[in-house]
Formats: sequence, structure tokens, C-alpha cells
Amino acid sequence: MLFVVEIGNTTASFAVFKGNECLEVQKVPAKLLSGYEEIAAQIVPILKKYPTLRDAALCSVVPSLGSAVIASLSRHLTGQVLEVTASMHLPFLLQYESPDSFGADRIAICAQSSRLYPEEPVIALDIGTAITIDVLSSDRKYLGGLIMPGLDLMAKALHEHTARLPLVTIDRPHKLIGNSTAECIRNGIILSCVSGIEGLLVKIKALYHEADKEQAIRVLATGGSAPLIAGMLECSTVLDEHAVLKGTRYLYTLNAPLSR
Repeated sequence: MLFVVEIGNTTASFAVFKGNECLEVQKVPAKLLSGYEEIAAQIVPILKKYPTLRDAALCSVVPSLGSAVIASLSRHLTGQVLEVTASMHLPFLLQYESPDSFGADRIAICAQSSRLYPEEPVIALDIGTAITIDVLSSDRKYLGGLIMPGLDLMAKALHEHTARLPLVTIDRPHKLIGNSTAECIRNGIILSCVSGIEGLLVKIKALYHEADKEQAIRVLATGGSAPLIAGMLECSTVLDEHAVLKGTRYLYTLNAPLSR
């Protein structure tokens, strides 16, 4: 049994794993976890429901909030609490100019990609507050990636940095071009995102094929906006909304047992 917590910029997820099986996931807006009491209010009911939980793993991209969650987990659990970092034992070779700046969520999804496809190249997409694209070779080397703003960030930027453009809700367009300002914004954001990701995937696949002569490359997608965007991509994509949580659990199994 393992308690896994993922802290993103927008959403915090609390999950319970039994081996590889995810028993339950609870999600709350990250902004609600403003202090110890608010964090404990999420943790304690889960621990009461699963009294055999003693160990935990955390994947956080919000350092201040991550530290508070670690403190709360350490106080309420009797076992080990492990946080995902670039310094831990990884199932892939991280070749990055500044490993400490490589996001924990990116580490976790790359770990899960390595677990799912141990001998295949993978493009890992995390389509959330930001959109990250990370590439692993078939011999488990990290080749590089890209980062761009997510859908909600693009919508907020247009609203906050213009005088008259409204803040729109994000949902799937029913046609290419819009007939209202809100529709034009929504269609522009979503369809440009889809086209941009598709174009980047084509270029990455071509670059990888030219370098290593491998044709098949897996695409794994996760993140809050992944169900919307991945469903609109023309290429074959494996959608797993819990890929970061699963990758965090996998990293725990690779690291924590050695110190027990």
C-alpha cells in the first residue's frame, strides 16, 4: 500500500495504490491547500479509510506547498515519505543542462513511460497548466523536450492583456472558424494547440527516425486537458490521466525499498 500525492499548479491529487493498482484518486484545487489544517483535511480521511497506509510518495511542482505536504505526511504516517527529485535513481538517463530545474512531474511521466515501454522510444505529453513534451529513446536516454503555455493560460493571457477580450471556457470546438468573439478565442486556442502539438510530433518523429532509423515511437498523454486535446490528435495516442501518479509510485519502488 502506498499513499501518492501529486501537487500541480492548478490541481492536487491524492491517490492510494495497492501494488500497481490505483484504488482511488481524490482531486482538489491546489489553491485550497493554503495551510497545515487544509492539507491535513485532505490527508486524514484517506488514512482513516486505509489504516494500513504507512508510506508515501510526493510529486510536486510547487516547492512551498510540497514542503508543507511533506511535513504533514511525515507527521501522520509511520513509514517513509519520498519526494520525486532528479537526484533519485531514475529508470532513464536524464541528460539535461540543469537537472534540478527539471520538473518532478516530467520526471514522473518519463519514469512511467520507461515502465510501460522499456525498449521503445516514447514522446510523453503532459497537457495541463503548461504543456510539456519530453522524448525518450529506446535505450532509455532523455533526448530533450519542449514547454509551452496550456489552454487556460492562453485564455487568461488574452483576457488579462487586452481591453475587451472575454475570459472563455475551454471545450471542444464544433467547427473550424467562429462567429462570435468567445467562439473565435476558444477555437483559436484549442485548434492552434492541437495543430501545434501535431506539427511538433511530426518533426520529433522525423528527427528521431533520421538519427536512429526507428519508425515506431509511442505517444503517451496525461494532464487535465489531455482528454480534450489527445482526442483531437490524428496520431495514435495512449491517454492515461494518472500517468504522473503511477510514475511517482514506480519511482518509490525503485528508491525507497533499498533504505528499509
